[in-house]
Amino acid sequence: MKLIALTGGIASGKSTVSARLAEHGAVILDADKLAREVVEPGQPALAQIVAEFGEHLLLPDGTLNRPALGSIVFNNTAALKKLNDITHPAVWELGQAKLRAIEADDPDAIVIYDVPLLVEASAERPMSFEQVIVVNASRDERVRRMVADRGMSRAEAEARVGSQATDAERLAVADVVLDNDGTREELLDAVDELWATLRAA
Repeated sequence: MKLIALTGGIASGKSTVSARLAEHGAVILDADKLAREVVEPGQPALAQIVAEFGEHLLLPDGTLNRPALGSIVFNNTAALKKLNDITHPAVWELGQAKLRAIEADDPDAIVIYDVPLLVEASAERPMSFEQVIVVNASRDERVRRMVADRGMSRAEAEARVGSQATDAERLAVADVVLDNDGTREELLDAVDELWATLRAA
């Protein structure tokens, strides 16, 4: 089994790359989905979050009020660290369990671990990747996309980009860089070429 990391900043085009790789037959392990799973009702991480941040974060059906939690930790470094100390180990543990299941099902699988915050959480990362793929687009282009496609104000978009790792930090861990300042078709062509090399390796 090959385990390959895929990362990129917000609005870089990472989701487009992930979807294309899935079309080719890659098994996608999505860190954002894992992060949602570990805070579902009954999960230890949810109980820890409530104990740390308060019962008011639970909705009437017992699920986590994610926007309310987000408002607490956004731009609050100490609160974000407390949250990450709870969720990151749980996400890695669940991810490794899923990887074991994938490998048992298909020892030759090419697994793409789709992880937006790879650089931000790399200090705690017990996984070793054969390659790290970074989808890269300029800061200005990503801000433009968030304003045009997601309805954000320019200030909101700038804040979201600014809260993540820098382009230089992401590029420093890259084995493969997919440039996405061009068209969607150019990006998909680059992904197709990349898949051919992954299959051949």
